[in-house]
Amino acid sequence: MNTQDTFKFAQTHEWANLENDGLIWVGISNHAQEALGDVMFFQAPKIGQQVKQGEAIAAIESVKAASDIHAPVSGEIVALNEEVDLAPELVNEKPYAVWLFKIKPVSTASLAAELEHLMGLDQYNSTVGA
Repeated sequence: MNTQDTFKFAQTHEWANLENDGLIWVGISNHAQEALGDVMFFQAPKIGQQVKQGEAIAAIESVKAASDIHAPVSGEIVALNEEVDLAPELVNEKPYAVWLFKIKPVSTASLAAELEHLMGLDQYNSTVGA
């Protein structure tokens, strides 16, 4: 996995990273996991599910709150991180190393346009006061 400097962030606190395999790996930001507190449960999207950028497709629950997880890009869910299913607290321990699911983008052209709608790390940090 690349460093968080290459990540793109949604206003809804998901990170997206285009990996060498051509897939978008998705997780939640450090700010999001801190706001949630101790993560207890992750309700994942379904493999094969078609998603649209900005759509609520999953949920994450903690001792303090529940929050929707939104698709940072459009495409198809092609992988789920089974480790998070078994140990959801990993999201708190390593938010930028633990991905939740992977999206196969609809197309390269649409992916480039959608990534433009997301923020870089510095811009994201300035919006959340980090």
